[in-house]
Amino acid sequence: MNTSSKVLLLSLVVALSACGTGVRKGKAPVVEYGDSRRAAEVSVPRYTTKRHTVQAGETLYSIAFEDGLNYLEVAEYNGLKDPTAIKIGQQLELRIPLDEGTVDEQSSAVAVRTVPKTGATKTQPKVGRLLYSAEALAKAERMQSDQAVAATSQSPRTADVAVSDDTADTLEWGMPAQGKLVAEFSKNANRKGIDIAGARGQAITASAAGKVVYAGSGLRGYGKLVIIKHNNTYLSAYAHNERILVKEGQSVRKGQQIAEMGSTDAEQVKLHFEIRKQGKPVDPARYLPLVKS
Repeated sequence: MNTSSKVLLLSLVVALSACGTGVRKGKAPVVEYGDSRRAAEVSVPRYTTKRHTVQAGETLYSIAFEDGLNYLEVAEYNGLKDPTAIKIGQQLELRIPLDEGTVDEQSSAVAVRTVPKTGATKTQPKVGRLLYSAEALAKAERMQSDQAVAATSQSPRTADVAVSDDTADTLEWGMPAQGKLVAEFSKNANRKGIDIAGARGQAITASAAGKVVYAGSGLRGYGKLVIIKHNNTYLSAYAHNERILVKEGQSVRKGQQIAEMGSTDAEQVKLHFEIRKQGKPVDPARYLPLVKS
């Protein structure tokens, strides 16, 4: 082997050694687009979608309420600038989060939210052909961080939906009816609210100030129902009423009578009451001075 060959061989050994050292120090935080298994590991949550045809008497609030969705997200996903501007026969696409561990039988694709409620999802940095080194890795991480910040600042959902808990929880809540607590909130039993038994015709009042966004009987299992929007975070629902005393679009104050207790679509005279936070049912006991029997 001549001198030139030895020099070339030595150079190759040094280069390979340097590459091995870089790999041991850490792996680049890049997911290959073609590797669906790696993508599934970093993209949560997953979704299934369904189409909904708007029926007479429905509002976007009631449609979102039925599937436990945030009406603002439904509006954004369907390109609706005005959540109240839907028409009978209009097709809406509902994107429903799958429970952890649930497989979407409709599609094996994994949907990635660019801006979930907890912050921006980190997307693959556009590193191009950067050399693998500590300096290149730092540059890639800065690029990824910048993209996440940009996505957060540009998302219309962030401006509309991200109401802080501190702000939302300053709502003054009150009991919507007097009576005996006959059913408590339970995730395991799929009870999305509480039931208060009372007398037919008894006053049902707004638990907090807000605007009536639904008043009707279009949701199966709820009978004559009133839904009140309190802010971009909270809704409250009052079901099984005998008579509804308010109209959609009407502003109501805390303690104002909105309905009379009844048994529509129920086995007894009672109020079924729910509080929804970002579309999801939460335990009213966190907000109301409930007295358990």
